[in-house]
Amino acid sequence: MAIEYLKKATLTSTSGATDVHEQVKAMLDDIEAGGDAKALDYAARLDGYEGPVLLSQADIDAAIALVPEKIKADIRFSHANVKRFAEAQKATLANVEVEIVPGMVAGQKTIPVNAAGCYVPGGRYSHIASAIMTVTTAHVAGCKHIVACSPPRPGVGVAPAIVYAAHYCGAHKILAMGGVQGVAAMTFGLFGLPEANILVGPGNQYVAEAKRILFGRVGIDMIAGPTDSLILADRTADPMVIAADLVGQAEHGYNSPVWLVTDDRHIAEEVMRIVPGLIDDLPEVNRDNAAMAWRDYAEVIVCADREEMAATSDAYAPEHLTVQAEDLDWWLDRLTCYGSLFLGEETTVAFGDKASGTNHVLPTGRAATYTGGLSVHKYMKIVTWQRSTREGARPIAEATARIARFEGMEGHARTADIRLAKFFPDEVFDLTVDDCHDQQS
Repeated sequence: MAIEYLKKATLTSTSGATDVHEQVKAMLDDIEAGGDAKALDYAARLDGYEGPVLLSQADIDAAIALVPEKIKADIRFSHANVKRFAEAQKATLANVEVEIVPGMVAGQKTIPVNAAGCYVPGGRYSHIASAIMTVTTAHVAGCKHIVACSPPRPGVGVAPAIVYAAHYCGAHKILAMGGVQGVAAMTFGLFGLPEANILVGPGNQYVAEAKRILFGRVGIDMIAGPTDSLILADRTADPMVIAADLVGQAEHGYNSPVWLVTDDRHIAEEVMRIVPGLIDDLPEVNRDNAAMAWRDYAEVIVCADREEMAATSDAYAPEHLTVQAEDLDWWLDRLTCYGSLFLGEETTVAFGDKASGTNHVLPTGRAATYTGGLSVHKYMKIVTWQRSTREGARPIAEATARIARFEGMEGHARTADIRLAKFFPDEVFDLTVDDCHDQQS
C-alpha cells in the first residue's frame, strides 16, 4: 500500500528562501576590514543598540538581579541535566594506544578546541535554553575560552535570563551583538576576544549563511534551517497529546514543518480536527506562526503498518522524532534517521528543548541522514600519533617505499629509504617495484 496524505504541505522549508549570500559575504568582508568600529556600526544600525558590547561583571550582576528566583532555579536544574549528559558523552571518548606491529605504536588523543563562540538567539523569543545547551557542552569539553553572543534589545541589552544562563553555565565573556556582526566578532577576534575555533548555536538565515561562508576558516556545529518535527503514532496514542505536541513545535516559526505519520486513520482525522482549536487558543504572538506553519507546511500521512511508518520517518529524517506507539523498544531499534528521539507520551520535544539533558541544537532539513546534533564531541578534536622503535619501523618503511614508488611519489619513497639505510646500514632491501609505471597505466 502506498502512503496516503490526508494533509499535504503546499510549501517546503526552503520555499521563498531569500538569497542572502552576497549580502552576508559583503558584511563579513566589511567587518573584517573595518574591525571593532565597523562591527559597532552594524550593531547600531541593525540591533538599534549602542550600550556596552562586552558585558562587565557589573553589567552581568545587574542583569542577574532582574531574573526571578524561580527561573534561576529552573536554569540551574536544566544546566545540571545537560552537564550530566555531556559528561557521560565525554566519557565515551578515550585516549587509545595500540601496537600495530611489534615496535610500532599508534594512538588517539582527544583535545578540546581552544575557543568556542556560542550564538544564542534573542529576537522573537529569548532562547535561554540555547545558552544552556551551547555553553554547558563547551565548558564540559574543556574549552579555555567560551564566548556567548546574543542580540541586544534597544535600551535593554541582552535578555537578563540569557545573561544569567550564559554566566552560570560557564561563559567567559558575554557579547551583546546580534546577527552577522556577532558571528563576525567571534570569528575575527574583535573587542579583544580570542578568535573562535568553532561557532555553535541556532540563528536566523543570516546567522546560518554567515556560518556557511566561514566554515573551513572555523568549525561549525551545523547549518540550521527551520526547525521540524515528526510524530509516529499508532492506535494507542492520544490524539489530544499528539495535537498539542504538533502545535507546540509549529509555534517556532511560520515555516516550521510538523508531520504526523500513523497507521490509524481515526487518529489522523481526530488530530486534524483538534489542531485548529489549539492554535486559536494560543496567545496572539504564538498563534500566527503556528497557524501558518500548520496551513502551509504540515502533513498528515497514513501508512499500512509500522514498518511503512518507520521507513517514511527515515525518509523525512526529522530534527525531532516522537514515537507514541506500542513496543517502544522496536522503534528504538528500527529507526535510523533523526536528530533526537522521544519515546512515549511521557516525554516530548519541549523536554529536550529546555531541561531533560539531551541537546536541542539539532540537524534540520534532512541533515539527520548524515549527522547528529550538538554534543560535547563537537568541541573535541580526535587526533592521532605514532611512535616506533627502529625494528618496528622496518616493515613499515619497506612497504611505504614500495607503495610510494608504485604511485610515482619518489620523494615519499626516499623518506623511507633514508631511514632504512641509517637504521640498518649493513642490510640490503628490495625497495623497487618492477615496471611500476607500466602497471599503473
